[in-house]
Amino acid sequence: MTNSSAQQSSSPAGDATSATAAPVLDVRALNRATLARQLLLHRSTRSVRDAVVHLVGLQAQNTRPPYHALAARLDGFAPEQLSALMTRREVARIVTLRSTIHTHTADDCLALTPLVQPARDRELGTFRTGLTGVDLDRLAAVARELVEAAPRTPAQLREALGAEWPDADPRALAVAARCTLPLVQVTPRGLWEESGQAALTTAEHWLGRPAEPAPEPESVVLRYLAAFGPASVRDMQTWAGLTRLRAAFERLRPRLVTFRDPAGVELFDLPDAPRPDPDTPAPPRFLPEFDNLLLSHADRSRVIPPALHGRNWRGNQAYRTLLVDGFLAGLWKLDADALVVEPFGELTRARREEVTAEGERMLRVLYPGASYDIRFGEVVPR
Repeated sequence: MTNSSAQQSSSPAGDATSATAAPVLDVRALNRATLARQLLLHRSTRSVRDAVVHLVGLQAQNTRPPYHALAARLDGFAPEQLSALMTRREVARIVTLRSTIHTHTADDCLALTPLVQPARDRELGTFRTGLTGVDLDRLAAVARELVEAAPRTPAQLREALGAEWPDADPRALAVAARCTLPLVQVTPRGLWEESGQAALTTAEHWLGRPAEPAPEPESVVLRYLAAFGPASVRDMQTWAGLTRLRAAFERLRPRLVTFRDPAGVELFDLPDAPRPDPDTPAPPRFLPEFDNLLLSHADRSRVIPPALHGRNWRGNQAYRTLLVDGFLAGLWKLDADALVVEPFGELTRARREEVTAEGERMLRVLYPGASYDIRFGEVVPR
């Protein structure tokens, strides 16, 4: 893949002149670099497991997004491939980054949970008033015994913990269990076109091995840059839901290269990571709600034009999004008989044909037995 000229003129981040000499990457250069890392510029032939590793997990607030995310990124993907990994317990659904549910490999379930524990501790702090008089160490021990005896739904966990601490807020008790233990959602929850309530047990019990020590932050910085770079310290902190990562970047500085964004913010990157020419064509892509592409930077203008800020959200719910030329360009939904595309602006005939072709491909991959039309709805007003 051709790298942009900015890479060729960049200095190692340890160079004393790099802070002032670091070249600027404009929005399109950042867009193409990020799409390449996200496997969205060209579909990858990686295995499903390798893709989940590379992307450091997939947002899984709902059950279908990981499948839509991989359909957009992988050549030859079939939803049964991810379901098989879940059934074999090689991947699982667990609360990690930003205290939200992600689909991770078993290794990352066990390793990333201790890394992001500070974010879980902050979340737990917001429920302290409902936990007055509750010994959290005892609560964790009781909750572990409960869910390892048999997976429990959140409602069942609230009821059981409430019997132990009748004066506490049941919801706060369940949150405390989730924040003090690495709880995974067991199958059939998350399997393609199967249903099942969210039932919880510990990652160690489900995966059959003990938790691992938290990885060194530097190793996760390198993985983040490989999947989301070039990026600032604040970008990674937004992605992880953590603070105080500057020191890890500084320790890595001699091994990295630096750039600046159009606002002058310092961006770090791996020396050999792809930074394609900004004019590289970017095909349309249908992304699920909560896709990490749109959530993993403090400055999201590399994918979301400033004029469209907030257009992919309503309240706490994210919409399924359409990328055209690499940028957010509309929303989409599946009705009973149609894939409905709702652009934010008028699309040229050529663009509509490209979007239609991509929509047809997605439907073939994920819904081969269904019959859907493709319709363009009215332009969503600003």
